[in-house]
Amino acid sequence: MKIVGAAAFAGALMLAGCSGGEKEPSAEQQAALTNYVPPFVMSRLDFGGVVERRFRRLDVNNDDRLSRNEVTKRLAARFDEIDRNKDGAISNEEGSTWMMARFDAQDINHDGIVTSDERERARELKDADLPTPAEEPAKASGTPK
Repeated sequence: MKIVGAAAFAGALMLAGCSGGEKEPSAEQQAALTNYVPPFVMSRLDFGGVVERRFRRLDVNNDDRLSRNEVTKRLAARFDEIDRNKDGAISNEEGSTWMMARFDAQDINHDGIVTSDERERARELKDADLPTPAEEPAKASGTPK
C-alpha cells in the first residue's frame, strides 16, 4: 500500500512540475502570432442590420439625419454623393441605399452573401471596402466623430 501511495504522490508531483506555471496563449494571441485572419462572411440581411445600427450610433442628436459633423472621416469624403436630395444631411434611407448598393457591388455571384474572396476581389478592383461590425462606432458618446 505504501508503494502505491508513494507512486501516486510522485505522479502528482511530476504533473505539477510539468505545468511550469505557464499559461496557454488565448485563441486571439495564437491567431495574432500566426497572422490568422478569420474568413469574412456577411449576408445582405445581416449587413442591413449593421447599417441601421451604425446610422443610429452616428446620429448623436437623434434627429434621424446625419449632418457633416456626425459622420466619420471615411463617410465625410463621400457625404455629397450619399446626400442624394442635396438637403445637407443624410437620411437613414439615403445612407442605407448607398451602403446596400456597395454591398451588392461586392456580392459578385449575387447570392446575397459577401465572402472574404468577394471582398478581396472588390478591393483588387479598387471598389470601396465595406465596413465590418468591428468598425462600427462603439456607442454614441455625444461627441461627433
